[in-house]
Amino acid sequence: MSSPAERYAAARRRAAQASEFPALDEFALDLGFDLDDFQREACQSLERGSGVLVCAPTGAGKTVVGEFAVHLALRGRPDDPPAAGGATPPTARRKCFYTTPIKALSNQKYHDLVDRYGAEQVGLLTGDNAINGDAPVVVMTTEVLRNMLYAGSSTLQGLAYVVMDEVHYLADRFRGGVWEEVIIHLPESVTLVSLSATVSNAEEFADWLVTVRGETAVVVSEHRPVPLWQHMLVGKRMFDLFHDADAARKHDVHPELLRYTRDTMRRLELGEGRSAGPGSGRRGPRWRGPIRPDIVDRLDREGLLPAILFIFSRAGCAAAVQQCLAAGLRLTSPEERAEIRRVVESRVTAIPGEDLTVLGYWEWLDGLERGLAAHHAGMLPVFKEVVEELFVRGLVKAVFATETLALGINMPARCVVLERLVKYNGEAHVDLTPGEYTQLTGRAGRRGIDVEGHAVVVWSPETDPRHVAGLASTRTYPLRSSFRPSYNMAVNLVGSVGAEPARALLESSFAQFQADRSVVGLARQVQRNTETIEAYGAEAACHHGDFDEYFALRVAIADREKAIARQGQTQRKAAAVASLERLRIGDVIRVPSGRRAGLAVVLDPATGGFGEPRPLVLTQDRWAGRVSPGDFTTPAEVLARIRVPKHFNHRSPGARRDLAAEVSGTGLDRHGGRRGGRSRQTPGEDHRLSQLRSELRNHPCHACPEREEHARWAERRRRLERDTDELRERVSGRTGSLARTFDRIVALLTERGYLGRDGAVTDAGRMLGRIWTEADLLVAECLRRRVWDGLSPAELAAAVSVVVFEARRDVDERASLPRGPVSDAVDETLKLWGEIEADEAARGLTATREPDLGFAWPVYRWARGEALAKVLGSGHEIDGEMPAGDFVRWARQVVDLLGQLSDSGGASPELRSTARQAIAAINRGVLAYHTSA
Repeated sequence: MSSPAERYAAARRRAAQASEFPALDEFALDLGFDLDDFQREACQSLERGSGVLVCAPTGAGKTVVGEFAVHLALRGRPDDPPAAGGATPPTARRKCFYTTPIKALSNQKYHDLVDRYGAEQVGLLTGDNAINGDAPVVVMTTEVLRNMLYAGSSTLQGLAYVVMDEVHYLADRFRGGVWEEVIIHLPESVTLVSLSATVSNAEEFADWLVTVRGETAVVVSEHRPVPLWQHMLVGKRMFDLFHDADAARKHDVHPELLRYTRDTMRRLELGEGRSAGPGSGRRGPRWRGPIRPDIVDRLDREGLLPAILFIFSRAGCAAAVQQCLAAGLRLTSPEERAEIRRVVESRVTAIPGEDLTVLGYWEWLDGLERGLAAHHAGMLPVFKEVVEELFVRGLVKAVFATETLALGINMPARCVVLERLVKYNGEAHVDLTPGEYTQLTGRAGRRGIDVEGHAVVVWSPETDPRHVAGLASTRTYPLRSSFRPSYNMAVNLVGSVGAEPARALLESSFAQFQADRSVVGLARQVQRNTETIEAYGAEAACHHGDFDEYFALRVAIADREKAIARQGQTQRKAAAVASLERLRIGDVIRVPSGRRAGLAVVLDPATGGFGEPRPLVLTQDRWAGRVSPGDFTTPAEVLARIRVPKHFNHRSPGARRDLAAEVSGTGLDRHGGRRGGRSRQTPGEDHRLSQLRSELRNHPCHACPEREEHARWAERRRRLERDTDELRERVSGRTGSLARTFDRIVALLTERGYLGRDGAVTDAGRMLGRIWTEADLLVAECLRRRVWDGLSPAELAAAVSVVVFEARRDVDERASLPRGPVSDAVDETLKLWGEIEADEAARGLTATREPDLGFAWPVYRWARGEALAKVLGSGHEIDGEMPAGDFVRWARQVVDLLGQLSDSGGASPELRSTARQAIAAINRGVLAYHTSA
């Protein structure tokens, strides 16, 4: 209890603050809670007139600072007393733009601000919505503000504050450059409020903000408003990762956890530890960890629900829900189930019934009513939105999610579970970084609801508790710029400020700021590497002869063997495709590998003439779905034939059970006497490989008794030389690198007629400046060459899809196309891309991404009015059907580009009309719902 003197002193301080910061005092009165120290410090800086950078953990309340900027802009609106002479007070013209990285966040923030300030004071501008755009407060995606700045929009008049929520998105390699463009191009009179996750180089980012925006206060808070406790689940036992907070600071793992995991590993190595459940370890000793239903049940019993369980695989998320349903888990009361069904039915009324069946609606609803759901980018957007709403309301208790949820809207939980610490990044399986771990576990602990949050890592033999401790204790999330000039940016910059000022603007980017700072360290590393390379060379020297020459032969042999292996893989794939094309209904085949390995009967050969064959099969385990050539390491062989009923319904569990019994009744061996796998046949001996091996055996160094030791040193030297060459390129390319890239882009655009020799922007350049897509120059060239003229609406949708679509994983063979005009237009597009790529290569520019044909058939069929089931089945996907969420996302991007074509001054009247018709044809069914949502 404080003394009367202390209470009096505190009251004096509060009074002094209220007089010094009247706007903050006024704002705080309406909040209903006391401001944290970091929030107060940031708001005070803002009221003094300074820009501010706020870095704080997820859920700490950073957005309060952004909302205070809104409050400052709205103070002194026109209903205030007029200034002398009856003039409108200057403060009345002030505006605030609140920017977010994704539409879902913009929609959420718009509704929050409308609830507080009223609909007449707040607007919303996203790619899909335009509501009250002239309001004094407008919420928008960052791209919308960037486009306004380039267009010189009149909406910018009176702009006083810009809030950039989630400003750490500027590290995003696809969209991050937009944040820097906005920060650089905002008028000097605008005060910038930057809200970021906790980053380790906040001071560096702030230093840059000071150089481009003027005075900027840095407010960093590491404090989590809800404490986070870290745990590990080993088998059926849960352990604290740290004994106490002091141990967490020192990265000291709980001794009991270390002892138990060491004992478990020892038992595994002795052949024990084989408990029930599906195996989760992929390498090392066989380990069968806790199954997912048991994990959810454990969390429920310990009062740790609602929980988000991160799995990092779309298929894994869906499988987890099915496993929990099969185990009979039910986490909801009858009242909750009734409310869940009411919410779901109200949200899906616009989706046709036949589409709901294709989308797996009934299975999804069954999971929701039991309090279970998946959440990933492959889901239909409305399904994801329903899951988010029900989870936030506490009706759904356990969500199995990929890491994309961590970047989405506000969806906190009491507990977060990480099944693995490895994820697929689109190219390879990589370990989670400390920053990613912090971001994922930051979801745990709901402010105002939970006393504490909990993060649980599921142990496996590959998971070292000390590694987890390092992830949990490290706050290294460095902000790295992904900014680079684009063709669209170049013409817009030259058009608005001229070539030389544009060059200077690029040199003021955060990317160049970081590059210039890093050169000194890189140069030192090159020097150290050079000395080490010399030492390695001395160790690799051989008195029998020239070991460099001998080692080069070894490298050439290894490269040749890899090339032959790749060639064999292509031949195996072609044989598998040919065998699947020959299948008929009723053929019994053996799927040699993968999750669906075993006997299967063909229900639909699906030789529809587009893409690779994906027959619909029913396995003896009662799974019905499409298989692809990727499931066959050897050609599919017809082992028997059985009769399939004429109107067989593969969605009926009873029908699946009866036909699967017939498959098993053939008496065929499930695995054919051996486990499925790659064939080990030795290909015919390659002449060049034989020649290299002969040269190797005859080389004098081959007889050296220390040959392998020399080779190890030579390999280390080779790797270090390669790394050092890359470092040298980075050193030479970093100083002034963005300006040099800009000069090359300007030269290419001048040669192609988008800029005049005098530096003026031509009509073609103005057209390019209004094309907002990654392949902006390719789209502009297609318009100039009239590549898309004369196409029907469905054909136009298919033709433009190739410049926006990008498959999640590389597919070896080229996707097929609708014959006729679409194929001709795409061939012409590919020809133009080849010309652009050649120009880019000649100038040392990053190549425009090659057009991807994988979405042409789905969007073509959809625009022609075909059923969703057929459309999803025509996607050029490795794993079978295209997920509905992917289809909607890419279709929206096609619609966005078509919208740009319909407004483009460089498009013919006929093309503009066709683009509008194509948009209308696409916006139906699941797309029509998404448009209105």
